[in-house]
Amino acid sequence: MQRTFRQLSAAALLALSITSVWAQGHEATIRKNLSERIPQIPKIEEITPTPLAGIYELRLSTNEIYYSDAQGNFLIQGNLIDTKSKRNLTEEREAKLSAVDFNALPLKDAITIVHGNGKRKLAVFEDPNCGYCKRFERDLAKIDNVTVYLFLMPVLGPGSVEKSRNVWCAKDPAAAWVNLMQKDMAPAAAQCNTAAIDRNLDFGRKYKITGTPTLVAQDGTRVPGAINSTQIEKLLADATK
Repeated sequence: MQRTFRQLSAAALLALSITSVWAQGHEATIRKNLSERIPQIPKIEEITPTPLAGIYELRLSTNEIYYSDAQGNFLIQGNLIDTKSKRNLTEEREAKLSAVDFNALPLKDAITIVHGNGKRKLAVFEDPNCGYCKRFERDLAKIDNVTVYLFLMPVLGPGSVEKSRNVWCAKDPAAAWVNLMQKDMAPAAAQCNTAAIDRNLDFGRKYKITGTPTLVAQDGTRVPGAINSTQIEKLLADATK
């Protein structure tokens, strides 16, 4: 019995070793062929097998997901859907890759706005001249019992930089922000140390936050773009399950 077990274990290890070498060979072939045939393709950070036999997932430096056959002869852009489980595997993978550790957020560089008891938490990256951000803020105002960490991220030009500075340097930054975004009341001119805003921009570049608003829930889920109050409630509920 022990001998049989040792034989089975050895066979299993050999199979894993062969599979690993085979996968590495495919990875090298995919990288070589795609870099030669499509030199403008962003750097391929990772190649992993998918549940679909013979198809590999390519994670690019842009965090985009593509798929390829084992030879790099075909490049597929689109969603990989598991019809049995009715799961969009591409969306799930993208959500995982874009997640931000909430504990890694530099909350000292954010404006804190508390609704109700503030028990739930949500981080938001916004530009004061962003129309979608203003729409989002009107929906966010309907949400109770949440602490919002607002990271000013002026990416829409000098006007955004000026308004962000005036909000950050106001006597009551939270009130200045709410008045600006919900009542269209521009903050008074103000001056102070705005290094926090520069750090927010650096953080956005590091985590590839390219648009506003961008939301980060307590569980790390990242949502790009404005969502309505019902969707915000669902995001908050899912993050605390």
